Amino acid sequence: MGNVVNPTVKLLAKGEMLSAKQMSAKAGDLLPKHTANTESVVLMMEGECVIDLDGTNHILKPGDSIIIPPAVMHQIRAVEDFKAIHVMTNDIKFEFFK
Repeated sequence: MGNVVNPTVKLLAKGEMLSAKQMSAKAGDLLPKHTANTESVVLMMEGECVIDLDGTNHILKPGDSIIIPPAVMHQIRAVEDFKAIHVMTNDIKFEFFK
């Protein structure tokens, strides 16, 4: 499939309750499998990725978005180099799996 690597993350904005971060990865990268304790939103800006959301694949292309529910296992695979905006609460907690 691909090498499991961490995405490049850049903080774009931080408010009292929410943060917006730019997430990017290279074609073929497989990001770590994980869950989070609260929902978040991924907005695709450039490129293409597939999000495996609890065994169901969702293809994201520029302009697409998806809400990641809390406590749902998910993993992102970069089909093309991509950039996305990830909006989350400031107190979000992640749990990573192999």
